[in-house]
Amino acid sequence: MIIYYSGTGNSRYCAEYLGSIMDDEVVDAFKYMRSGIAPNFFSDEPWVFVSPTYCWRLPHVFEEFIRTATLRGERDAYFFLTCGSDIGNAGEYLEELCKEKNFRFKGVMPVVMPENYIAMFDVPENKVAEKIVRIAQRTLKKGANTIYNIRAFEPIKVNLLDKIKSGPVNPIFYKLFVKAKPFYATDACIGCRKCEKSCVMNNITIKDGKPVWGDKCTHCMACICGCPTEAIEYGRKSKGKPRYQCKEFKVE
Repeated sequence: MIIYYSGTGNSRYCAEYLGSIMDDEVVDAFKYMRSGIAPNFFSDEPWVFVSPTYCWRLPHVFEEFIRTATLRGERDAYFFLTCGSDIGNAGEYLEELCKEKNFRFKGVMPVVMPENYIAMFDVPENKVAEKIVRIAQRTLKKGANTIYNIRAFEPIKVNLLDKIKSGPVNPIFYKLFVKAKPFYATDACIGCRKCEKSCVMNNITIKDGKPVWGDKCTHCMACICGCPTEAIEYGRKSKGKPRYQCKEFKVE
């Protein structure tokens, strides 16, 4: 079973691509994470988790989903983490999570996808993004072949900087930078409520026809990148920047 979490579609695309070439069931964790209801799943195939990388680790909200979910059957677990460049030392924390869940950790594979974190970075132009996705498909095929042959992913070489990024930097980043306060809607807002529905944290409510953000946020960028009129800004950091959402995966 392939279980994924996605904000702007990168991990969704990868999960659906894997599902198509592995002929495996694909499950979107969003509704369970949003509702807070822990699911009960069974799989006689290896567990495959696909997720973005938030500050060089599995997103805290998806980690909690895995921790609380009842996952019966097969005990091998593989991870694909989409990222803009690297995943630091994420594997160490995934291995710890697998021990908690009585899984056999079979490794993590970084999958470089188009940058989407517009709260800090610029997103690539469409042609560049398409090229990145094509290259990512080769990575996903390699990973799928490894799983098919019942092998573990190759270990990732980790240096001191990687350990620092995934270690002490991660909680500091969440505490100091992962905030919803800078989000606001401009007059371009049409009150479609898409941002509200896309928030995995239930952190957006509509007041007087416009979205208002609470004090919970995981910086998935689903609201700002999914707005059909580009009416949402993140302080001054997002102004003038193009938005990014990964295209839907389609079997060719």
